Amino acid sequence: MVAVDIQSESRPSGTWRSKLTGATGPLIGLVLLCLFLTFSTDAFLSVRNGLNILDQITVLGIMAVGMTFVILIGGIDLSVGSVLALAMMVMGWTANVAGLPLGLSIVVALIASMISGLIVGIMVTWFRVPAFIATLAMMSAARGVANMITDGQQIVGFPDWFMMLAIDRHFGILTATVFLMLAVVAAAWTFLHFRAEGRMLYAVGGNPEVARLAGINVQLVTILVYVASAVLAGLAGIVLAARLDSVQPSSGFGYELDTIAAVVIGGTSLSGGAGGIGGTLIGVLIIGVLRNGLNLLNVSPFLQQVIIGVVIVLAVGAETIRKRRAA
Repeated sequence: MVAVDIQSESRPSGTWRSKLTGATGPLIGLVLLCLFLTFSTDAFLSVRNGLNILDQITVLGIMAVGMTFVILIGGIDLSVGSVLALAMMVMGWTANVAGLPLGLSIVVALIASMISGLIVGIMVTWFRVPAFIATLAMMSAARGVANMITDGQQIVGFPDWFMMLAIDRHFGILTATVFLMLAVVAAAWTFLHFRAEGRMLYAVGGNPEVARLAGINVQLVTILVYVASAVLAGLAGIVLAARLDSVQPSSGFGYELDTIAAVVIGGTSLSGGAGGIGGTLIGVLIIGVLRNGLNLLNVSPFLQQVIIGVVIVLAVGAETIRKRRAA
């Protein structure tokens, strides 16, 4: 009987309207932002600029999917930016220094990311280390290892086919890296809405103890979520390396904050148990459009940080008001 209650509470609502409800506010905000920028600058509303925005959000979009999983279970992951850098350096060193084929180097880099996530998951579950502290420690450790691999030096130059993944527009529209981001988003959306394992994330985030009593292996779910977040961060690092045609250990600084911001702006609750991939995608687009528009308006990068910070506060405030009204 308890198991039935958990599944009904954790299952995302069945109707299309209810699935979009949590993302309605962010979607309206995105539309209003686009309208403002359309009238503020002539360069914004164009196919070329729209495709550029999609290219620019690929890294953030892939990372935000993993962060959505983490926040849905009531956790947090501050290590994704450093894991991204670690994956880039592992790939670069194994390919350009150790001489492995680039395809195999990418696999090795994703394995290194997976190990990072596994360590975090074990610290959180087996050793009861708070997620904030565990991921903060991994953020420092992964960044340190990334620097140790090449003594802080960047690695430049990869095969042409790799760089073309982020340049060549298939059908004259989207690059392979954008297709990859969309595939990751679609797979995650399907997983959360149509798989029992996806509904477990909502159950764990809603009430871990009740989820455990319902037969859900909360520790295993938590570990796998942190592994998924790390692997997706590593995959985002591979995409960034393709865009830059280089890897450097300083990559990814601040990405964890942008990733958390995109998820929160998209309506996923920081307390866990509510939210979804659709809202996260809208949050990613809001950050991408906002940065693009502010650049077109020649706004100082320092002021851009202030504006994005205000947007995050407004998003969290809107979530708090919505919860109070629902209560």
